[in-house]
Amino acid sequence: MEPIAILTVLVIIQVNSFAFLVGKQRTKHGVKAPSITGDAEFERAFRVHQNTVEQMVIFLPALWLFGYYVHALIGAGLGLVFMIARFVYRNAYLNDPSNRSAGFGIGMLATSILALGGLIGAIMSWMG
Repeated sequence: MEPIAILTVLVIIQVNSFAFLVGKQRTKHGVKAPSITGDAEFERAFRVHQNTVEQMVIFLPALWLFGYYVHALIGAGLGLVFMIARFVYRNAYLNDPSNRSAGFGIGMLATSILALGGLIGAIMSWMG
């Protein structure tokens, strides 16, 4: 399970780096907390971070279930795909939000495979 743990920490670092970007944009554009609207550049950074946090709620349990019931190294590989997809999503969203679909879709596909694999693995383990 070590590959899953390592990937988990890397994704946590990633989401924290996205949070740092929000703070940087907040300062750059004078958007005072707790406001979440203001300059479009700030709002895009905020939405990237918020969407990534929302995806983490689905991704992390799916990653750990897959790692436990199926295969830790394959799960970490799929997790790496998710992580790369989040960078693609971020870069696209910051430049032109209408181009964010590829990063979002690839990340969602990786998460879906992890969740479905974890479910099937758990059922098979339970059935003996």
